Amino acid sequence: MSASGTTQPPSPAPKADDSKLEELLSRIKARVSGGDSPPAGAATAGPARPALEEAPSGEPVRSRGETLIESLRKPEPAPAAADPDAPFVPLEPRSFREARLNESEAEAIALKYLLSAVSATGRDVAEQLKLPFKLVDELMFQLKTDQLVVYRGTSVCNDYQYQLTDQGRDRARRLSEHCTYFGSAPVHLKDYIESVGRQSLTKRHPSPEDLELAFSDLLMNKRMLYRLGPAINSGRGLFLFGAPGNGKTSIAERITRAFGDTIWIPRSISIDGEIIRLFDPSNHEAVPHEKTEGVMHSQLAVDRQLVRIRRPTIIAGGELTMDSLEVTLNKSTGISEAPLQLKSNCGSLVIDDFGRQRMGTDELLNRWIVPLEKRYDFLNLPNGKKIQVPFDQLIIFSTNLEPKQLVDDAFLRRIPYKIEVVDPTEDEFRQLMRLMAGKLGFEYDQAGVDYVIEKHYRAAKRPFRSCQPRDLLLQIKNFCLYQRQPLSMSPEAFDFAVENYFAVM
Repeated sequence: MSASGTTQPPSPAPKADDSKLEELLSRIKARVSGGDSPPAGAATAGPARPALEEAPSGEPVRSRGETLIESLRKPEPAPAAADPDAPFVPLEPRSFREARLNESEAEAIALKYLLSAVSATGRDVAEQLKLPFKLVDELMFQLKTDQLVVYRGTSVCNDYQYQLTDQGRDRARRLSEHCTYFGSAPVHLKDYIESVGRQSLTKRHPSPEDLELAFSDLLMNKRMLYRLGPAINSGRGLFLFGAPGNGKTSIAERITRAFGDTIWIPRSISIDGEIIRLFDPSNHEAVPHEKTEGVMHSQLAVDRQLVRIRRPTIIAGGELTMDSLEVTLNKSTGISEAPLQLKSNCGSLVIDDFGRQRMGTDELLNRWIVPLEKRYDFLNLPNGKKIQVPFDQLIIFSTNLEPKQLVDDAFLRRIPYKIEVVDPTEDEFRQLMRLMAGKLGFEYDQAGVDYVIEKHYRAAKRPFRSCQPRDLLLQIKNFCLYQRQPLSMSPEAFDFAVENYFAVM
């Protein structure tokens, strides 16, 4: 009965296809309200459950059982879709399943770490694996239950000091025989592919202002920037060719800046139990992530399995071999190393001095002719499996030779932009002299510059090169420092520098 004495209307009969669900919900409702539902037709002992009372607002007050039933009937909210235009920031996983990480993989890394460290707290293990402490705490409890670790002592904040048992040391040694890796928990290949897609160069379209900012520390004429702009926007690839010393490598190094400052990459990738190390301190520059302040961001923790780096510019010169373009396995450690094109994803890969590598140009052509067209690559793993990975970088071929002397038309078609880096004009040469004089601590001497241009360039019919102002002034600086003299751009100093620098040129 309600508060007014009227009887509530009976609930409509459940549909036939919902009969099982309604039976389950009715049992839950009965248990929450204090007992099991009697079978159909049986007499009930005691008074019937009172009808719902009405709240002052006129809405019925729901019991715990009815609230539970209502929540079960409601569909689970779908996870919010990531804004494709928002900057990519990886969020910390809330479970091993969300991280696509097999618990046995995390267990193996934790055991190998404890074998190396002898003893460590749960937070030490979490820092080593770059996983949330909550997940690692559950993992360590399970290892304790399995008698693989023991508590050596307590630590702060409900933590413990852990040490391997004899059984745990035996298992850790066996795991180390297969692979010695005990660094950050690896990121699944699917998550890595998704992160590359979110940070792809194809989604970035640098403007003239972006190029001017990227090349602000170089003296670049407007025509060169005008030609570079469309090539950089294509994100495909380009040839930079011309005489040596005109800054082709310097230009290639700064092209990446036009696409933005930083990206996120995994420290390592997991593929069917194989671990491939991706983050390479010799090629990647880590950039600390600034924590966002404010209430709205207090619950958003960054996934530490990934590291924030500057968009990579990887340069491979004459040392480039075919092995550098494949996954390589270190047999002594069991750890695989990612190839150069994988490390350069979302950045630039510069093939410097193209045509002078130990591998032939035709061999490189056959290796990259499909990736340059399709923007994906196939890699062979040490276990024999072949995987598809993104090929998302700007390939820059820098050479002193004419491109048509190196490769055939099929390859040139896949590198749509061929840009010649020409010699500087006399005016640009003078500007470079003034710029480098200030950087190296000289007081600019116009008379000295006039002298070197007239005597050692015009009279000798010697072409200008962009690198020569820097190289000549360095010669003078070293001479003045040796003679304990103040830095001076005098004619005598230029004569000394030219004699050394152009001795065989």
